Amino acid sequence: MTRRAVRGWVAAGLLFCGLFSAGFSAPSEVREVGSELQPLWDDWLIESLDNVRQVLHGPEPREIVLRRDRPWEDHAIYNPVVIKDGYRYRMWYRARAFEKPIYTAYAESLDGIHWVKPNLGLIEHDGSRENNLVWPAPGGKGRSVSVLKDGNPDAGPQERYKAITNQGTKLPSGREIALLYGLVSPDGLRWRMVRQEPIVVPPLGDGAFDSHNIILWDEARGHYSIYARGWYRRGSKPLDGKTVGRGPYHVMMKRTSGPLEKISRIRDIRRFTSTDFRNWSEPVYIGLGDTPLEHLYKNSAVPYYRRPGLILMFPKRFHPTRKFHGDWPQPGQSEVVFMFSRDGLNFDRRFMEAFLRPGPNPLNWHERAVQAGPALVPTAPGEMSLYYVEQGKTDQVRIRRAVLREDGSISLRAPYRGGVVQTRPLVFSGSRLTLNYSTSAAGSLRVEIQDESGQPISGYALEDCREIYGDEIQREVTWRNGSSVEDLAGRTVRLKISMKDADLFSLRFQ
Repeated sequence: MTRRAVRGWVAAGLLFCGLFSAGFSAPSEVREVGSELQPLWDDWLIESLDNVRQVLHGPEPREIVLRRDRPWEDHAIYNPVVIKDGYRYRMWYRARAFEKPIYTAYAESLDGIHWVKPNLGLIEHDGSRENNLVWPAPGGKGRSVSVLKDGNPDAGPQERYKAITNQGTKLPSGREIALLYGLVSPDGLRWRMVRQEPIVVPPLGDGAFDSHNIILWDEARGHYSIYARGWYRRGSKPLDGKTVGRGPYHVMMKRTSGPLEKISRIRDIRRFTSTDFRNWSEPVYIGLGDTPLEHLYKNSAVPYYRRPGLILMFPKRFHPTRKFHGDWPQPGQSEVVFMFSRDGLNFDRRFMEAFLRPGPNPLNWHERAVQAGPALVPTAPGEMSLYYVEQGKTDQVRIRRAVLREDGSISLRAPYRGGVVQTRPLVFSGSRLTLNYSTSAAGSLRVEIQDESGQPISGYALEDCREIYGDEIQREVTWRNGSSVEDLAGRTVRLKISMKDADLFSLRFQ
């Protein structure tokens, strides 16, 4: 190739790069959004942010909802599972752990705030059945129980509620491992084992189920999932034979830094799947991208009730070596973090900051003090509640409610001087666009609908959009000619959102 030809290719390359730096972007995959809710927690729908950033919003602690006040409860009240079941809120929690048998107890509420422990008359304790205990039955297995109301349309009425529980057993070598057993119930109170044998036996060398392992029905993918604790070893080989680190695709050596490089095992999270609750897949460790290596203990996985295809997690981050109280017998600190997944296996953890800190209470500054349950439910218009344990392993242990705005874990935030969000090309169904947003009194939002090339569509430009300000979960966007976008449904369009001193949490075509 001649020098002139080389210079021509270089000039063409510079021109190409210049076009991109001037604001042109490579073609984006068209997103089919339909009429589903779109939380703006990652970049799946977002092509670019100009003077806009993503912000993590932790829950706001509210009232104590459950205290240790029964003789069958000890200082290890743990693992609250809360569901909204018709008109009731229902909670299952571990009532004690340091005496045998280890009990699971039950409470219920009409508003998610005021809870009662009903006398159920099911399990005998100390010669009486006047208690709120639901498991174990005589001779039953059971340490930490995770409950779900089964949304599988094929589930029969006698198995409408399902649960898993872990139980330790000794190997011939004398080593103890934990096994997972399955429970079923017609009402969530009267339980039986689905079979006497375990439904999940851990792989050789990775038998750590001594945690709150979570069962859920993954509606979007049509299977049950168990998210269970595991010990992940550096250099271990999963089923595909690749040497990986934390997650299916990442080499652990690339994800360690500083003192953590000395860790040979890490508390981590693995997933099992099943279509019938009896037969389960081999485990796969969840993917966490290239995030720093940390101990993640109880995972607290739950489908997001406003968008079931999104799997949320509120894991307990465990710091094994830190010690706040010199006279506390064990080292370690705990707090809650937040992450989510669009496929149930690979989780987005773009925020490494704590989601729920120990806070100013000194009884929360030890190794098992703070832990959230798989317990995210709507409790008021625009409000959802997360239930968590605080002051664990002390006589003052209790379960507290914390509140979040619906869709409000992460927002897009623009400062007073303003910013712009540009979406990827998308195709929607529906006739109106609604926003979940919040502004200051001086702030605002406007939305422009563009064609696939980024040109404003007549009647839907920024100057046509009526200024939006306030604090609403569902605000309909209106342009000069009204709010209907029905004539654009099925077309490939983009959204340009101009923001000033505002937060945007989600959007939806309806």
